[in-house]
Amino acid sequence: MYRVAGYRRRPDVRRPYATATSLLAGMTGWTGEHARHLAGMVRQDRNPAARVYESIGSDFFLAMSPGWLNLGLWTGTGSAAEAAAACRRLVAALAAALPPGGVIVDAGNGLGVQDPVIAQLARPRRLVAVNITERQLAAGRDRLAEAGAAPVVADAARLPLAVGAADGIISVEAAFHFSSRRAFFEQCYRVLRPGGVLTMSDIATRRWPRDPVELLSGLTQLRVFGLRRTAAMSAAQIAAAAAAAGLAQVQVTSCGDWVIAPALRLAAARLASAPAAPAGHRMAARALLCQVELLWRRRIIDYILLQAIRP
Repeated sequence: MYRVAGYRRRPDVRRPYATATSLLAGMTGWTGEHARHLAGMVRQDRNPAARVYESIGSDFFLAMSPGWLNLGLWTGTGSAAEAAAACRRLVAALAAALPPGGVIVDAGNGLGVQDPVIAQLARPRRLVAVNITERQLAAGRDRLAEAGAAPVVADAARLPLAVGAADGIISVEAAFHFSSRRAFFEQCYRVLRPGGVLTMSDIATRRWPRDPVELLSGLTQLRVFGLRRTAAMSAAQIAAAAAAAGLAQVQVTSCGDWVIAPALRLAAARLASAPAAPAGHRMAARALLCQVELLWRRRIIDYILLQAIRP
């Protein structure tokens, strides 16, 4: 019922801007993937989120910890020493709600670092790792093998799984990238068996921007990270969408102080001490970090954990 990624090699197609891209990469460190990402900010294609994460590799210098793409769940203030543990802690906190020994779907599995953690804690009979971009599945091939996970190229809003096929669905910091949260929740209702569990983390919007600076910061983040305007939903709206899809016992926990705040502090420290990173990367990261700090400081965004049951 689902297509397992075959890691097909894409043809080497020469593009008109190849020479310019090579020159840009030599001067600033930008790659062809970065150039396509920038072009996508102007004119988004059908899969803007994939373009974003194809341009972010496991060596991204602002990642909380190598290979991890989540912001982490912190007990401290955001020190580099805790980073790997914080990223793992976030996944573990979500995976703790999964029923043991069942069929588990990881919707939006990133570079696969989280899948061995899920496998260790949930001991699934079968683990299915769903990703919108085949490149990330290829990059995480070794980790998927370690977790015994089946890689699937698919849109989380159109899961290629049979009705009632899963005992649990986990989604770590990915739902705001999905083409539609509402469609994702409907897929969760369809794919989960009765009593099945959805556990996820997400970024919510507390309020709309009130001045030009807030509006510019919000719109820039949407474009840079390939988000649609519908990604801006409050925690209450996200919970209501899950309930409207038929999911029950929807519980939402706000935890931005233990996720966003320390992650921003570490990102700022990394940026200040990353002279080896290309100048273009540092310049772009500094501008984006300032915007995210503003959105957080003014309580426009928040981080939430959500759990729900398929009745």
